[in-house]
Amino acid sequence: MEAKLGKFFESVTNFFTGGDQIPSCDRDIVAGCEQEVREAQEGSNEELKNECIMRLSWALVHSKQPEDVQRGIAMLECNVHIRNASLGTNTSPLKLREKLYLLAVGYYRCSEYARSREVVEECLKIEPDFRQAQTLKRAIEDRITKDGVIGIGIAATAVGLVAGGIAAALARRG
Repeated sequence: MEAKLGKFFESVTNFFTGGDQIPSCDRDIVAGCEQEVREAQEGSNEELKNECIMRLSWALVHSKQPEDVQRGIAMLECNVHIRNASLGTNTSPLKLREKLYLLAVGYYRCSEYARSREVVEECLKIEPDFRQAQTLKRAIEDRITKDGVIGIGIAATAVGLVAGGIAAALARRG
């Protein structure tokens, strides 16, 4: 009985806190990735530069700082847009999948759930069995559902308060 009660309270806590399984990183990791990118810019190895930029993008969208997440989204949006605009690109589906996934994580972190869902669905078109994207899609859908339930609860409370106020006003008149 205690175990069931504990699970109930845990599920209620997760409901209101939005407990997801998406990892986060702190400012030190972002700073380290920024340093890697600066050092890679000095060299001539294009592959190394791209790898460093992808690590920085990952760190930014997983950051606990909203401004870092926004920077990560901007980097990825630009990169994905450029790749999609040029048909003669040598970007592999795997790399595009990774970029789309990271972009979806960034939108999720910014509470842009509809955009996040659109991007993660594009990612799943490339690789339907991509488990991280499937997990993110479930988290997005759970969050959209929770926000809807909370919104309905707030609206119902507001309607109840208005109805109560009207009833009280009518009672005073009568």
